Amino acid sequence: MAEPEPPQPWTPPNTKDVELLPVGRWWDAVRVAPPVAARALGALGEASGAVIQDTYGTLYWLVAVGSARTSHLRHVRVLTALADESTYLGVPPASWTEGPGPHWRVPLTDGRHLTDAHALWTALTEILRDEIGRAPEGRQLCYRCQLPTDEPVIVGEEHGGSIGGGTIYVCPQHAAYYPAHLRIPLIPARGQGGGI
Repeated sequence: MAEPEPPQPWTPPNTKDVELLPVGRWWDAVRVAPPVAARALGALGEASGAVIQDTYGTLYWLVAVGSARTSHLRHVRVLTALADESTYLGVPPASWTEGPGPHWRVPLTDGRHLTDAHALWTALTEILRDEIGRAPEGRQLCYRCQLPTDEPVIVGEEHGGSIGGGTIYVCPQHAAYYPAHLRIPLIPARGQGGGI
């Protein structure tokens, strides 16, 4: 006779509506923006634990408390308890497995709860390197909306004829308008891991 699985360490307490719950108590959360989230979900496959999707397509992986630290990955934020402030995540009822609105993109089940933080970071790092390339240093102006962005994505180069051209940056929101295969990868400067 097979032994029953151990009880799930946590279940959403509310069965009627989204409830704000503190991160860092039962789990931490890794917030991943839509352009990267779908690829990360595919890369993890069955290794993914439960995942919440908000109204805007952002995904939140639940990971063990303290297992994920800030990594300076673009499009990724770690939500965890801080000494001087509280952070909350809107958690839908376990029965909400389809949109519209907040729902469990990967349902919370007895066998699927937390995602291994190391596996998630590995997948995110590879996706971001392949999709976006190295992070440019400093704040840049988005070519499309003309607003400053701390997470610029390089999409092209301007050629200025006899004078130097410039790099074309866009914010993550507008990067979706530029196919990844047409984007220019950031080439490291001499003495920083490559270059000429």
